[in-house]
This record gives sequence, structure tokens and C-alpha cells, in this order.
Amino acid sequence: MGKRTIVAMPGDGIGKVVLQETIRVLNAAGFDADYVEGDIGWEFWCSEGNPLPERTIDLLEKHKIGLFGAITSKPKDEAFEELKEELKAKGLVYSSPIVGLRQHFKLDICMRPCRSYQGNPLNFIRRGKNGTIEEPHVDAVIFRQNTEGLYGGVEWSNPGDQIYDALMTHPKFKKNFGTVAKEELSISTRIFTKKYTERILRSAFEYAQKYNYPSVTVCEKPNVIRETSGMMYKMALELQKKDYTNIQVWNTNIDAQMMWLTKNPENYGVIVAGNMFGDIISDGFAGLIGGLGFACSAQMGESGVAVFEPTHGSAPKYADYDVSIVNPIAMIESACMMLDYLDEQDIAKRIRASIAKVVSEGRVRTYDMMKMSGRADVVDNGAASTTEMADEIIANL
Repeated sequence: MGKRTIVAMPGDGIGKVVLQETIRVLNAAGFDADYVEGDIGWEFWCSEGNPLPERTIDLLEKHKIGLFGAITSKPKDEAFEELKEELKAKGLVYSSPIVGLRQHFKLDICMRPCRSYQGNPLNFIRRGKNGTIEEPHVDAVIFRQNTEGLYGGVEWSNPGDQIYDALMTHPKFKKNFGTVAKEELSISTRIFTKKYTERILRSAFEYAQKYNYPSVTVCEKPNVIRETSGMMYKMALELQKKDYTNIQVWNTNIDAQMMWLTKNPENYGVIVAGNMFGDIISDGFAGLIGGLGFACSAQMGESGVAVFEPTHGSAPKYADYDVSIVNPIAMIESACMMLDYLDEQDIAKRIRASIAKVVSEGRVRTYDMMKMSGRADVVDNGAASTTEMADEIIANL
């Protein structure tokens, strides 16, 4: 295969530095690629009224693979105030560019592995029998439906007559909200389709089968959200019975799952959920392996486009430090997921082994791993900078 071109989208804040250091690690590991920069994020919202310019969409249409840093998002009114004055009269409304990418390219499959590194001082611990301390190994992979559910964007405030009249045909709406003035209503929908529910379920089952996980856990709320959560669980049972008889199906409610993940996280492997619950449970498991500095993700779909990103935000308060202090491992791990996707598993394996060695040795640790507050002086007090962590990973390749 010829040399690949990767669309590098730094985005905002710390996204720029963690992406830069990740490309250094990829180069050092021998991944042969060219990188073209794609414009995305807050800067382009403020100056152009579009945080996802068409030119970036065109780059992804052409090259198919994106590495993404982080974005800044703000509420609608704050976003409007930061627009250039000449754009404010155009009726523009801010929307997340990463959600825009997912919907434009139908990146419906989101995969978020949460695996603990031996020796990480941030790993989850618990009390065992007779006061002993246990550190269970966490190895969970969350499959999150990425384009539907509460993130589908079908919402209204002060709904129009047609919408309101349609809602009034539902007896529960009429009983509970029928006397509420329309202008006092804000409504968000949760829509699941069978096609994309089956796609996320099959992705979870296929992954479990390929990597020998004994079960797939559907983490939803079918006892209350009966139509959407209920449909996902029912379809999981049907798929298991038809095509994946060697894999068990477990059913957990999102609220109970959040309790169990700090009680017995080692019992869970592959987990599948809709958009919002998948977001919640993946952040919960990320907390067990060290936080968002270790949380990576991949987003894929039928279009052939795939985007790989850490799940942390842009952390603007750290972006202006003279020396960057943030942990780049989540971004580097996201790049390893890209390598897996591109059948460059040998390079991914080498990078992951290097990260594991750096973490277990413990000589080089970023401020979060040293349990420091994220202040500008942490490097002076012994924490590794972003660049120093990348240097150590490169040195151990």
C-alpha cells in the first residue's frame, strides 16, 4: 500500500499539543504517512460562523482517515456573543463540529476501550477481605451508538402547532403536559432505528467473538425507557440466539451499572449502549484507569471515513501555559486505534508496549499521574511535560 495521508485536526486548546506529540510518536515508531491539517473548532466558529468548514469535510471525503485533538464547546448564547459582529445578523446557531462530523459521515460506531496499565498510580483500588487492598484489572470496551438517541438533534423549544398537536395525541403527554403553555416547553427526542441499533450490536458481538470476551452487556434502561432501550435489548437477544450463541448477553440498567463498575469492574468486558448512556458509562470506566488522560476512542461508519480522538476536552485553562503539562497518552492511544484500523497492528503493539513500560517504571509521570493540581508550576515540581512524556515513550519504542 502506498503512503497514507492522514487528516490531522488539532482543534482547540490542548488538542493542538497532544496531536503534535502523537505525530512525533507515530513517526518515531515507523508509521509512514503524510499529514494535512484540517480546520475545525472554536476559532472557525468565531471568525467564519462555522466550526466545521466545508474544506475540512472535503479533506476527509478524500483521505478517509482523521486524527482529531479536542474542541471547545459553549452554550448557545455564549457562542453567539463570541461571533464576529458582522456574522451576528445571519441567524447562525453553534453546533458541535464533532457531532457534525459524526452525522455528516454517519460515524455510527463509537468504540471506547478502557484498559488499566499495571503500575498506574491512578488505577482503581478497593478494599478486600480482612482490610486488604485489591487492584482489579479493568479491561472494558464500550460500544456507543454515535448518531441517534438523545444526540440526534431532533429538539424544540416552544414547539410549533404541528409538533404540539402530534404530541397531544399521546395520552401521557396530554395528561402530564397538556396544560403547559407551549412557550414553556423544551423537548428533546430519543430516537433509535433498527438498522443502526443492529449495527452497533453486531460490532459489539463481533469484537467479543474476535477477542474472546465471554459476554456482551447491554447497558440501557429498558424497565423505564421501554421503546428504545427495550428494542436494543430485544434485538441483542435475537442476534445472540441467531449468530452468537457462544456469547452471553447481560442486561444492566445504567444507574445500577454505575454502582457495579466500582464494585466489580473486572466482571465486564464488552458493553454496548445508546448515545447518552454510552457516553456516561465510558467516562465512568475511564475514571477507573486514570481518567480522561488515558481515554481513547474510534468513530467509524458505512462511508469508509474513520476519526480517532481522545475523549477529553480542550482544557483551555491549560492551553496558554508556557510549557504544556497535559497527559498525551489518550491521544497516542487513539492513534494506536487508528493503526489497528489500518492493519498496522505491529506498530500499534510496539507503541502500547512502550506506554506500558513507561507507566510501570514510573520514572516519568505527568501531573495527573502524580496527583497534582493542574498548575503551570507542576513541571518545576517534578511532573513531566507533555513533550517529556512523548520523549520517554519514543525512547522506549
